[in-house]
Order: sequence, then structure tokens, then C-alpha cells
Amino acid sequence: MSAGFPYFRSADPQEIENLHGKAIWAIVLGIALAVVGVVAIGHPVVTSEVTMVFFGVLLLLGSGVQLASAVWARGWGGFFLQVLVGLLYFFVGVVAVERPLLSAEVYTVLLAIFFVAIGLYRVVMALRLRFSGWGWSVLNGAVTLLLGLLIWQGWPASGLWVVGTFVGIELLFNGLSWVMLGLALRTAPRQSVV
Repeated sequence: MSAGFPYFRSADPQEIENLHGKAIWAIVLGIALAVVGVVAIGHPVVTSEVTMVFFGVLLLLGSGVQLASAVWARGWGGFFLQVLVGLLYFFVGVVAVERPLLSAEVYTVLLAIFFVAIGLYRVVMALRLRFSGWGWSVLNGAVTLLLGLLIWQGWPASGLWVVGTFVGIELLFNGLSWVMLGLALRTAPRQSVV
């Protein structure tokens, strides 16, 4: 690939040539995802609720598959474990569907604990090991720790908006990356395929 086009590093010129005509679809997909992301960020409580209901439905489907596989392999020694896991999926799925905002609050407190633990770990390990670029790791850990503390400080109210906001941010940046990919494909020089 040419030096003027840093977005791809493919040794196969056919790959970029095949994608060249699909650039507009990447841009359209990216714009759609970015718009949905902005809407999700603008309505974080609704997004949290929809996300938890969707997650609950997935768990209910997983419960059905888990229980069916347990019945299918009932002669296996792990039968009761499979049934217990299926019932756990079912219970959590029902709670997520029936009480999505409560589920979002529980998920948010777990996320806050995770952020605090990971943030502390990153800071301590970076300060202890002083590897190349350790300052960035300390900053990353400090930001993660601060996010965890802010979420924890605002809990349970933060449970209503954190999940939706994070989903919206993910959708927005995923959309922007698709737009950038599509623009890069449109400006990529045509490859001569041998």
C-alpha cells in the first residue's frame, strides 16, 4: 500500500480494490451509527432501559438453549450444573426484562467497582514497573479510577444513565470509525492487480 494511505497495511492489492466500491456503504453505515449514538447519548435513560431489556431477552434465549442442552445430555455428569446455569440465565433474564432500570443500577455498581479496581491496578503497576510509556498508563489508570469513583458517588441515580451513555459513546465512535474507513477507501489510489 502506498505511504500516502496509512489506513490499510495490506500486502494484497486485491483487498483494497474489492473494498473500493463499497466505501459509500461504510460511510452510510458510519453516519447511521453515529446518529444513533448521539440520540442514545441524548436519551441515556431510555437507552439504558432498551439495552437491559435486549440483554434480558438474550439471557432468556440463552436459558432455553442451556436447558435444552442439559436435557439433551442428561446422562452427563454435569447435568445439574447445566440446569443451574440455565435457571440462573432465566432468572437474570426475567429480572432484566421486567425491571430494566433496576438491572441497569446493579450493572452500574459492578461497573464502578470494576473501574476503580482496574484504575488502581494500572496506576500501581505503572508506577512500580516504570515500563516505556508508563506515564500514559498512569494517566489511563487515573482517568479510569476517577470514572469509577464518579459513577460510584452518583449511584444509584447514575445507574439510570451510565449504561445508556456508554452504549451511545460506543455507537458514536464506532460510527465515526466507519466514516473514516469509508473516506479512506474513497481516497485510496486504485491498485493494479496482477
